[in-house]
Amino acid sequence: MQFSYHNPTRIHFGQGQSQQISREIPASAKVLVLYGGGSIKRNGIYQQISKALTGHQWTEFAGIEPNPSVETLDKAVELVKAQGIDYLLAVGGGSVIDGTKYIAAAAQYEGYGWDILSGKHKVRQALPIGVVLTLPATGSESNAAAVVTRTATHEKRSFYAPAVHPKFAIMDPSVMATLPDRQLSNGIVDAFVHVCEQYLTYPTGASVQDGFAEVILRNLCLLASHYDQRHSAQWQENMMWNANQALNGLIGAGVPQDWATHAIGHELTALFNMDHAQTLAVVLPALLREQQPGKTRKLEQMGRNVFDLKGPQLAEQTIQAIEVLFRSVGVMTTLSDYDINRHDVATQVLPAIADHDILPLGEHRDIDLGRCEAILMRSVKG
Repeated sequence: MQFSYHNPTRIHFGQGQSQQISREIPASAKVLVLYGGGSIKRNGIYQQISKALTGHQWTEFAGIEPNPSVETLDKAVELVKAQGIDYLLAVGGGSVIDGTKYIAAAAQYEGYGWDILSGKHKVRQALPIGVVLTLPATGSESNAAAVVTRTATHEKRSFYAPAVHPKFAIMDPSVMATLPDRQLSNGIVDAFVHVCEQYLTYPTGASVQDGFAEVILRNLCLLASHYDQRHSAQWQENMMWNANQALNGLIGAGVPQDWATHAIGHELTALFNMDHAQTLAVVLPALLREQQPGKTRKLEQMGRNVFDLKGPQLAEQTIQAIEVLFRSVGVMTTLSDYDINRHDVATQVLPAIADHDILPLGEHRDIDLGRCEAILMRSVKG
C-alpha cells in the first residue's frame, strides 16, 4: 500500500445541524444557494437555510436537474461571474452537489467549462463549497469527484479535483422523511456499487480497506432487509452515514479500483435517461460474470464475509446474491427490464462508448469495446 489521504470536509451530522451554516460561511461572503426542483421549499429545508443565512448576502439558483446538464450549470456560472459570488451552498443530493462542483471550478476558468470534463483543462482553483445533503447515495458531500452531462451530445463525464472538495457538509437524516421510495432504493444500490468498485478487484492484503468495505456492504444489506423500517430515524441515520463512508476516499486508499460499471452506466443514463442507480444494477452483475476469472478471489471473499455463503461456485452465488439484493428494494437488474434490447446496444450504446474515448476500462485496463459488448449483451434477456 502506498497512498496519501486527506479529507478536508467538516461534517455536521444529526438533526438541527443547519444552524452550523452561519458559523461555517464567513459573514462577508456573497453566497449562491443552489438546488434542484424546489422540494426543499415544501419540506422546510429552504426555510432552515434562510434562517441560517440571516445576516449573509445571498441569492439562489434553482433547477439543477438529476444528472445535471452543463447547459443548465453554465447559466449558474454566468450568474456567479456577473454578481461576484464567492461562496456556493449546494442543497440537494449528488446531482446538485456535483453540479455545484462544476460551477465552482468553471467560474474560475475563462474558457468553455466542458473543457474540465473533456480533460482539456486541469482544475487548480475553485470557489469554496458548502453542502446541505438531502439525499444520501453518492458520497459527493465529502469527496472531490463530480459527474456532469452534456445533453446536446448525450455525454456523461466525470472529473476529480481536490479544489472542489466541499469545505463542510450538513447531514441531517431527518430530511429523508419526505423522500420517495425510488430515491431511497436507488441510494442503497448506489452506495453498494460504490463499495464494489473499490473492493471487487483482486486481493492486495489491505486488511483495513477490505474490512471496512465489508462492514459497509453488510450494513447496506441489513438496511435492505429492513427496508420496511425506512421511515425510522435509525434506518435513515445509518443509511446516510453508510452512503457517505462508501465514497469518501478511505476504503479506496492504496487499493486497485475498477469503475467500469460506472463508466458504462453513464452511457446508459445519457442515452435512455435511466436513473444512475438503475444503470449500476444492470451493469454490475453482467460485468462481474464477464470479468469473473480475474475477480474470483474477491467475489468468494465477499460471498463468505458479506453474504455468509459457502459451498461450490461461490463466485456465482455471490453475483446472484447481489442481484437478489438489488431486486429486493425494487431496482431491476437487466436491460430488458427497461425495454432496451440487443439492437439498442449495438446501434446506440456501443457507438457512444467508442465515440467518447473512455476505453480501456477496469482495474486491469482490459475492458475494450468487445468486452463492453459482451457485458451489455449479458444484461439482455433472451
